Amino acid sequence: ANGAGKSTVMNIMCGVLKQTEGDVIIADINTKQDTIAAKRHIGFLPQKPPLYGDLTVEEYLTHAADLRWVAPREVKKAVDEVLERCAISHFRKRLLKNLSGGYQQRVGIAQALIHDPEVVILDEPTTGLDPNQIFGIRKIIKEIGEEKTVILSSHILSEVQAICEKVLIISGGKLIAFDEPEHLEKSLAGSNEILFTTEATREEVEEVKSLLGEITEVSYRETQDGLLSVIMKTDSDDIRGISRKLSVEFAKREKALYELTSKKANLEDIFLELTEAADPAGVPGKDSEQVKADLQNMEISG
Repeated sequence: ANGAGKSTVMNIMCGVLKQTEGDVIIADINTKQDTIAAKRHIGFLPQKPPLYGDLTVEEYLTHAADLRWVAPREVKKAVDEVLERCAISHFRKRLLKNLSGGYQQRVGIAQALIHDPEVVILDEPTTGLDPNQIFGIRKIIKEIGEEKTVILSSHILSEVQAICEKVLIISGGKLIAFDEPEHLEKSLAGSNEILFTTEATREEVEEVKSLLGEITEVSYRETQDGLLSVIMKTDSDDIRGISRKLSVEFAKREKALYELTSKKANLEDIFLELTEAADPAGVPGKDSEQVKADLQNMEISG
């Protein structure tokens, strides 16, 4: 959520802010002991790309390569490679201020890659982009992730689900979930839902419910045309099987089902469940030792 501490954590990891406690280890280097050495292994795209509008794309990336201590004889090759990787070679002579938001974001990613770091940190890389631009940026991120460790923050949970191999959810500065997306869904998600509209009465629906088993909760709402709208919640993963049984039982009773849909719990449901339950002023998260234990399996160095 906003204010959870995502950007703060990323700025600490990249050496932009100094932490008051805890350690950041990048490629076996503690940032407290040698921030400069750790930074050499990191490519960083902040929330607002640090672009200079009056430079061309090529000039800017050359400047970024100089800042990153790329050897002078290697600069042109490095610039050409990131231009190609981010699909912006055709804009190399274009002024940055004349690029669209999506292409400016690509240039921002290019500057993060210019020195070929092992770790690439992207702070909300698709914010404010249109669907076509978002698709292009996601494709680039997935390709980078095949070779490097990519850490990104995002409010768009469908994006996290599409791109990420592991998910960390933080709230109020504390880690409240850390796992692979599919494992989070299985272990933390609320009940799956079956939604249908029927001409049956509540009593008849209750009778069918008792035959289905594995139904944890039922809610009812009468529609304007006198039908009954029903939401059934279940912890079972076999939504299709339960839906089939439900339709068969209503058919036996000659009661029509006008619509029948199912909804599997996803990352959005998990996020809402975890963050809404938390107290914004002091979220009950994991203690520091548990966080360290959880993060031991996460290889930051690539």
